[in-house]
Amino acid sequence: MTIVKEGLPFIIAPFIPAITLLFLNLGLIFTALSVVLLIITFFCIFFFRDPNIKITEGEDFILSPCNGTVMEVVENENEKVLRVFLSIFNVHLQRSPIDGFVRSVEHRDGKFLMAMNPKAFIENEQNIITIESKYGVFIVRQIAGFLARRCVSWVKEGDTLTKGQKIGLIKFSSQVDLHLPANMTIRVKKGDKIVSGKTIVGDIA
Repeated sequence: MTIVKEGLPFIIAPFIPAITLLFLNLGLIFTALSVVLLIITFFCIFFFRDPNIKITEGEDFILSPCNGTVMEVVENENEKVLRVFLSIFNVHLQRSPIDGFVRSVEHRDGKFLMAMNPKAFIENEQNIITIESKYGVFIVRQIAGFLARRCVSWVKEGDTLTKGQKIGLIKFSSQVDLHLPANMTIRVKKGDKIVSGKTIVGDIA
């Protein structure tokens, strides 16, 4: 397991004063404060973890772009949408659900509504990563939440992606939406737990 580089400032910021206070030994109150700071440090290490996983291999299915809990599956004549909630305990890396290339990466400023709010996917700050594949267009939408104030994209327009490749990160609790072509078959349902790069969320029609 490694730590993503974006997490280092969040880890170092509480760790240095925690160790300093312990070293100075200024009394019980400061020792307690250092313990609290160390707890925050270890939580940030846990949150920004990048575990080693074996990507599920195959051609005829779609992988989950994130770790989390399925909030809903929306289907209409134009597309299917998988909405996923990421708690602060989930790995917050996003991965490509399909082989293809990045058609565009769009950042939209917005609000920071809680991920469970039905308007979050419309009004919240987000990154929209559009992936062109031989099976159609897929969109991974990184959506900021009440605690998640920053969506980070690690890819850019024109990049070639392989299924399961890391494409971004959302800092703290948040939401990820996966838009699929309407002819895809969804395997998961509301309440299911899914894992980025491992869980098969749909089948190629």
